[in-house]
Amino acid sequence: MKIFSQLERKRAWEPEEQAILDAVQAVVNDVVAPNAAAYDKSGEFPWKSVEALNGLGLNSIFVPETYGGNPVRYKLYLAVVKIISEACASSGIIYATNFHGMKPLIDFGTEEQKQRLLPRIADGGLGSLAITEPNAGSDATGMRTRFIPDGDHIVVEGGKIFITSGNAADLLLVFGKWSEIDDPRRAISALIVEKDTIGFSAGRPEDKMGLRASATTPLNFDSARVPRANLLGAPGDGLAILLASLNRSRPSIAAHALGIAVAAFKDMTGYMNTRRQSGRRIAEFQANQFLLADLASELALCEAWLDHVADLVDGGSDDFGVEASIAKLRASDLAMRMTTEAVQMHGGYGYIRDYRVERLMRDAKITQIWEGTNQVHRQLIGRSFVEK
Repeated sequence: MKIFSQLERKRAWEPEEQAILDAVQAVVNDVVAPNAAAYDKSGEFPWKSVEALNGLGLNSIFVPETYGGNPVRYKLYLAVVKIISEACASSGIIYATNFHGMKPLIDFGTEEQKQRLLPRIADGGLGSLAITEPNAGSDATGMRTRFIPDGDHIVVEGGKIFITSGNAADLLLVFGKWSEIDDPRRAISALIVEKDTIGFSAGRPEDKMGLRASATTPLNFDSARVPRANLLGAPGDGLAILLASLNRSRPSIAAHALGIAVAAFKDMTGYMNTRRQSGRRIAEFQANQFLLADLASELALCEAWLDHVADLVDGGSDDFGVEASIAKLRASDLAMRMTTEAVQMHGGYGYIRDYRVERLMRDAKITQIWEGTNQVHRQLIGRSFVEK
């Protein structure tokens, strides 16, 4: 694992940053990892793990100090996501979704909104991001949820599907269309919905292939009345807010995927160095060594690229959309390949739930689908080379 140790040393964490990572690793080892398999089996929301992570104040690392936070570099946030996801992908995405849903509030909210809402997140509240609808997946302009102005309130009509932490979140960033704007792109707007809003409800969590402990629910808005004071920006600002938020959440998904990939690589190499066939460890067969070489190389390259994207963000760049797409695309494709090969190398044992690689393979698949399918990301990356 020398190449990965070298990458870690190059990150050159400050002492206070390393202290955060050490504290996260300790909680992960003591609470998150030991409970991951049981939560996956039961499908229950992993409250014990979430509460243990909240005990470290992890939400505060992306909330500005003015609103109760203790902000750190984006690179450190990504490292935290990866550590948690390596142990429990469900807990990792629950944590990351807090950032995905609330970073737009940090970046685009008014001072009054941030003073009123962000302390709840810094104190451990859960956030969520609600974009997807039955007819609006990769094409967000197809959404039909309507925002209807009514004096000091906005009436929300419609529904969402596949919303992470939809039934557990305290605050949800919901995208819909302003009823008084006809253009489907210009109409998209963004609104913070609080969990106790009358007329808002979350449906039954989906029974999923993977990430079974992360609640994925439909949302229903039946004349839900939300204070107009919760509108982010002006009516019609939603698409710009959405695109800006995705550019920061996609590297976060890459970190989540890499956590899964790292777990699979460790399990696979550990097993291959102990399992014997024909008198030799299976790691000693040349064909298997070629496989390990390919996977280790891709993992190292993905890790280095994610560091590059993080450096762009921490350096103040606002033009890293293609780089974010590359990170999400390659990390999620690697997670799927890594977990598939890990199951293969475990033979029949990889197909049973006594071994973690079975769960990792199920968890990995969604990373290729959400935050823009990988087909969409290939289109975005390829389109960037078309001369205007």
